[in-house]
Amino acid sequence: MPADLVNYLSGFVTKRRLENFDKVLRHRTRYINLVCEDIYQGHNASALLRTCDCCGIQDIHIMEKNNSFEVNKEIALGASNWLTIKRYGNIKDSNSALFQNLRLQGYRIVGTTPGPGGVSLFDFDIEKGPVSLLFGTEKVGLSACMKEEADEFITVDMYGFTESYNVSVSAGIVLHYLRMKLMQSDIPWQLTEKEMLILKLEWLRKSIKRSDLIEKDFTRGE
Repeated sequence: MPADLVNYLSGFVTKRRLENFDKVLRHRTRYINLVCEDIYQGHNASALLRTCDCCGIQDIHIMEKNNSFEVNKEIALGASNWLTIKRYGNIKDSNSALFQNLRLQGYRIVGTTPGPGGVSLFDFDIEKGPVSLLFGTEKVGLSACMKEEADEFITVDMYGFTESYNVSVSAGIVLHYLRMKLMQSDIPWQLTEKEMLILKLEWLRKSIKRSDLIEKDFTRGE
């Protein structure tokens, strides 16, 4: 059914868009994902989404404990349309439930921190297993409870007086480097055929005006 629907909806977009979908899907990965805690500045939130899309990272988990994750469309440039974004409010034990689920999927929970106690990004072993990267709020970084959830920590080397990078800059550096290491490895980091098909269907629906009505016509014609 999904494959037939994808084929049908593909007739309502340009050949160029379809080729772009296929090209992007071949480079998408779920081997790395992001968990962002209380990012409150719109330009940072938007830059994070844009960076994830540019680096081929599909999944981003948004923790909105005290602040809302607000997206500036001019900065994000539509990146949120192509990502799988899950939001978590200030619900009791929501942190633990999220991290328990990630661990069940085989992810290592890796906190990013400017202080001591972490391994340098350049020494981080990407081949040990899938990674969930934690990024904290602009003012204080990761909260104590988020740090407690982390299995490992990484740091981005700095050479000036300032104590830390901006959160969106830090995410850009980390994701770009780890993406490069991933592509140089023998890790099977690509999406499965089923995952690519499901994402392609989602993207087609977002690309076609009133796709719900078109789908109804398809269903009636079966």
